[in-house]
Amino acid sequence: MVRYRHTASFGKRQEFIAIAELLRRGFNVYQTLVDDQQIDCMIRKEVSGNPVYLDIQIKARSKNADQRSWGEWPSVNLRSPRRNFFFIFYSEPVDCYWIIPSLALSALARRTQSGKHEGELKVTLATYSNGTGFRFRAEFEEYRNNFKVLENFDG
Repeated sequence: MVRYRHTASFGKRQEFIAIAELLRRGFNVYQTLVDDQQIDCMIRKEVSGNPVYLDIQIKARSKNADQRSWGEWPSVNLRSPRRNFFFIFYSEPVDCYWIIPSLALSALARRTQSGKHEGELKVTLATYSNGTGFRFRAEFEEYRNNFKVLENFDG
C-alpha cells in the first residue's frame, strides 16, 4: 500500500509542478476532476477574440527511477490525437520539459508492436550513457522546454 501511495502522490505532485510552470508563464489553466479522457488540465486562450481550449496530458519521470529511464516513457496510451491536444513530459532528474502536440507525438514516437502494451507509444526523449551523460533525441529537440508551442497555437 505504501508503494502505491508514493507513486500515486508522485504523479499528482509532478502534475502540480507542471501546472505551476504553466501558471508562472502566464497561461490560464483549468484542472479536471477526473482524468478519464487523458486530460490533466486545460489551457484557455483567445484566438481572434474567441476562446480556444488546449487539452493537456502531463507525464513525469522521477529522480528515483532507474537513471537509464530518466528520458523514457515506455507505454504512453494516445487514444485520440488531435490538433488541440498536447503532452507535457517532465523529467525531474534532467529538469527538462518537452511540450509536444499529440499529432507530432503520434508521428514521431515508436509504437509497441506486441505484448501487454501493444499499440501504445514508446517515447524516448533523452538517452543516458555512463560515459557521456544525457543525449537529447534530435527529432524532439524543437519541443524541449519550448512552451511557445502552446503560446503560438492559433486554433
